[in-house]
Amino acid sequence: MDWISNVVATLFEWIQQLGYFGIMLGLMIEVIPSEIVLAYGGYLVHSGTINFIGAVFFGVVGGVIAQLFIYWIGRYGGRPILEKYGKYIFIKKKHIDVSETWFLKYGSGVIFTARFIPVARHAISIPAGMAKMPINKFIFLTTLAVIPWSMLFVYLGMLLGEQWKHIDEKAGPYIMPILLVALALLIIYVLIKWFGSSKKKGDAK
Repeated sequence: MDWISNVVATLFEWIQQLGYFGIMLGLMIEVIPSEIVLAYGGYLVHSGTINFIGAVFFGVVGGVIAQLFIYWIGRYGGRPILEKYGKYIFIKKKHIDVSETWFLKYGSGVIFTARFIPVARHAISIPAGMAKMPINKFIFLTTLAVIPWSMLFVYLGMLLGEQWKHIDEKAGPYIMPILLVALALLIIYVLIKWFGSSKKKGDAK
């Protein structure tokens, strides 16, 4: 797996040299988990190479484009392509199964809440593409979710400074509240959907 280490090292060099665009490209390529790329972006903010707002902005752009790639693969390639090559972008078959079940059960609104849940965070774009979800709605909901995610990890990377590689340890206490909020939003969304459908059935009688 030396080639992966070489690719990762090269990507970090790009991010350092290209600054904002390096963050965007690092997220678009999806070879490194987004939280690590964003934390490194935070380290660059800490070192004075770039500023916080720019790092978050380009992090959001890169994160949304990365999800658009997955959406398009789902739309035009379907499950067979993703099951075969998804491992290269950290998507396993079980992730596809879970996200597809959620999307079919809860609808397009799950695109936002699932972004904060580890198992489905990236893979939720696949069923959206397969279901040919309207692209404007997909971009809107994805952007809403990517903004707080980008802000959090750039901020944590900035706080950690030279210790940015320990982002997993630092992010732990923050991720759990976000996960709980995401789950609460998902429950609220499901209840609203359920009451809406129940009301329609009642009106139809």
